Amino acid sequence: MTKTLVIAEKPSVAQDIVRALTPTAGKFEKHDDHFENDRFVVTSAVGHLVEIQAPEQFDVKRGKWSFANLPVIPPFFDLKPVDKTKSRLNAVVKLAKRKDVSNLVNACDAGREGELIFRLIEQYAGGQKGGQYQSLGKPVKRLWLQSMTPQAIRDGFDKLRSEAQMAGLASAARSRSEADWLVGINGTRAMTAFNSRDGGFFLTTVGRVQTPTLAVVVEREEQIRKFVSRDYWEIHASFGAAAGEYAGKWFDPKHKKDPEDAEKRADRVWSAAQAQAIADATRGRPASVTEESKPTTQASPLLFDLTSLQREANGKFGFSAKTTLALAQSLYERHKALTYPRTDSRALPEDYVPVAKQTFEMLADSDMRHLAPHALTALNNGYIRPSKRIFDNAKVSDHFAIIPTLQAPSGLSDAEQKLYDLVVRRFMAVFFPSAEYQVTTRISQVQEHHFKTEGKVLVKPGWLAIYGKEAAAEVSDAKDGDKGQNLVPVAPGEKPLADSVDAKGLKTRPPARYSEATLLGAMEGAGKMVEDEELREAMQEKGLGTPATRAAIIEGLILEKYMLREGREMIPTAKAFQLMTLLRGLGVEELSRPELTGEWEYKLTQMEKGLLSREDFMQQIAAMTEHIVKKAKEYDRDTVPGDYATLSTPCPKCAGVVKENYRRYSCTGADGHSEGCGFSFTKSPAGRTFEPDEAEIFLRDKKIGPLDGFRSKAGWPFTAEIGLNFSEEDQNWKLEFDFGDDKDGEESGELQDFSAQESLGPCPKCGSAVFEHGSNYVCSHSVPTAEQPTPSCDFKSGKIILQQPVEREQMHKLLSTGKTDLLDKFVSMRTRRNFKAFLAWDATASKVNFEFEPRASKFPPRKTATGAAAKAAPAAKKAAGKSAAKSAVKTPKAPRKTTPGSGLTPSTELAAVIGGEAVARTEVIKKVWDYVKANGLQDSANKRAINADAKLLPVFGKPQITMFELAGIVGKHLK
Repeated sequence: MTKTLVIAEKPSVAQDIVRALTPTAGKFEKHDDHFENDRFVVTSAVGHLVEIQAPEQFDVKRGKWSFANLPVIPPFFDLKPVDKTKSRLNAVVKLAKRKDVSNLVNACDAGREGELIFRLIEQYAGGQKGGQYQSLGKPVKRLWLQSMTPQAIRDGFDKLRSEAQMAGLASAARSRSEADWLVGINGTRAMTAFNSRDGGFFLTTVGRVQTPTLAVVVEREEQIRKFVSRDYWEIHASFGAAAGEYAGKWFDPKHKKDPEDAEKRADRVWSAAQAQAIADATRGRPASVTEESKPTTQASPLLFDLTSLQREANGKFGFSAKTTLALAQSLYERHKALTYPRTDSRALPEDYVPVAKQTFEMLADSDMRHLAPHALTALNNGYIRPSKRIFDNAKVSDHFAIIPTLQAPSGLSDAEQKLYDLVVRRFMAVFFPSAEYQVTTRISQVQEHHFKTEGKVLVKPGWLAIYGKEAAAEVSDAKDGDKGQNLVPVAPGEKPLADSVDAKGLKTRPPARYSEATLLGAMEGAGKMVEDEELREAMQEKGLGTPATRAAIIEGLILEKYMLREGREMIPTAKAFQLMTLLRGLGVEELSRPELTGEWEYKLTQMEKGLLSREDFMQQIAAMTEHIVKKAKEYDRDTVPGDYATLSTPCPKCAGVVKENYRRYSCTGADGHSEGCGFSFTKSPAGRTFEPDEAEIFLRDKKIGPLDGFRSKAGWPFTAEIGLNFSEEDQNWKLEFDFGDDKDGEESGELQDFSAQESLGPCPKCGSAVFEHGSNYVCSHSVPTAEQPTPSCDFKSGKIILQQPVEREQMHKLLSTGKTDLLDKFVSMRTRRNFKAFLAWDATASKVNFEFEPRASKFPPRKTATGAAAKAAPAAKKAAGKSAAKSAVKTPKAPRKTTPGSGLTPSTELAAVIGGEAVARTEVIKKVWDYVKANGLQDSANKRAINADAKLLPVFGKPQITMFELAGIVGKHLK
């Protein structure tokens, strides 16, 4: 008997399907990676299991950052398993290939991305034929679900969609994925190649979503920088009535909005004299009062989708979008307390009214004492009923809104509890009645001048009752006569006196920088920036990115140093401005505009409807890609036009004016408009762009740093100081890296003076005082001093280790207690990922080393048969903990021991340097390096270069090599 394989997108959905099918299809047996009965095999992916890549024969590994190999437009795409989920993919593929499985059902999420996830898995299962992946060849049907109730799932199986019905969506899904790859890969490589033309490696990433997002932030920063503050005045009065005092603010009732000047408002006066004249004319005079009072209502906000949840959590708790997504994912996966969070819907399916009622019943019986009474109120008053505002299938896309599940959580962290509470309150509030206010507008006229006072009184709290004291924030915008306060009554015909009237001088403010909350809002509403009506319509529900990817886009821009997160503000860097200047200068601004997404969305929607072929769309994308590469490749001007800075520090060679251009800061002569004296320095050394204030400091002080964010030619990040040094050979100033070896004093014998410094603590090697010295913390006996001209110690530890700054107080703590606090900004040289560690003195290795937090075992201890063994477990665990903590201090591995006749034999040339006995490869490098140091062969100008003497010249084959070449060259001399 044949079976049908059902592939869901997530394990939780697979379980829901099994529960729904059991009453009609029979009981399922649970296996490690699937459920099975006589008719169905049900399994799931865990998101994307397969991704696209260029086939090896059409992509290049070496020279991929060169224009010579661009554009990369493969005739077809290869498939590659996602590393983290390879085992899951293998399990699903194995089920799909089973001989007793005759049909497949795509039960992935109802949308473009769910379609792509399934299609790539199915194609990968089909395997390669003739070098390309082919379909598995088994019939496929589509389960299209917008509601996850058991009955909705059963109804979905009764109305499975055919392969032909889904062809348009499948084409659109695949096309979007391939188009993003083509534009992202080619755009990034082309801009990197352009920026690396003068040498070095300047990684410049672009993408359909990330670059327009960055453009939004850069444009706001440009507005802030160009903003010129203007003085204006407001006139505030205090009126005395029989019942008490009330405040009022002057306004011009004849004012009309000026489309050319948004800063002109009815309550602003632009002249100090005019403002003072109004104050003097009205002070102490009686006012005629008119008043209008009317009731208003305020409905609760809609249910959360991911973006609105991220915005709310950022505003209330300061959580980043990434943190909010991680917390919501934990509440969904681990605690089963929230529904699926990666959603862009703010409504529920129409058949979810009973589920909503059950959720209120769970909340009424829960331990959440601050919310349980409100849940009971809703149940007793019948608040949970059908409403198109809450339950609407037309407003549900792949997933419905984020709401609490029927499972009351326990053991939540503080941050998880805050987020869960946020979702629960919003879920409850949406069912409660609107809040009711009485809004009163009072106009007090003194002669021909008018003063406005607004009062807003909460009559019935409605949904605001759920927020308790927080509800006050909804009304407490009362200040200086603005709305919000309770108003004292004024009797009919009464003429209150303007007891005090003052003109307040103020300044206009620039627009606020984006926070993550407002940036997420801008990404979500990016379609509003698009002028073309059809494109704007196409983007109406899409925006830039998806709720699931927006946090990653923001984090990616921060990681690539395009933006900084300072407090809650998102600030673009010089590198971001440089990229926007480049895109404008090259004439490829489409990469930085949301219109590109709008155009794609419009065309992909046409494709879903069968009105545009996949081939035509991909040809258009290929043409666009070629255009972008061509523009960058053929640009032949010396600089790119842009809005550039002028430094205040003069040229160190001729005292001329130093100005910024696209690539450099250059002398432009005394008049600031000539060719200058030839002095210049690069704007982006090793792929890190100077901020204008950094360039100013660098030119003024002739040094700066240590700075992080540099990249080697191989793409590895590093940290260094930079100096501006005079070259006698070139008779000009040159930018040079200083890697913080601080050996100048040691090699020259120049005495160092630490008398002006306070010691950080005793040296762990010799007990002498430790001080700051250049880029390091050093023992006072490790450099020549007046007290001890010949160094006797070698203790030294960097101020920045793997991009983690080590502050003075942390070094003091290490010297006094043996280790620092837990530091969390180390960046692995191998994986380039952040990690946390203590810095600790390792007496065995005689150096500062990493010490990691002991990790609790993921697996519970085994149950033992005897009580004695059980009692012994805690003691054993304690001992194991000590052992783990002890072993956390990393010790260097000893070189592999070799016996005579084993190991590698050096050549005659190498034997002249290290001896002729057999030796391990690691020991060879150490011996050569010892020889280099002993003979002072490390180049004084470039510490990464080694000069060859008479013995090393036959080994190196040239007068100088870099330390990166050493291993490869030495390897050729070993047998």
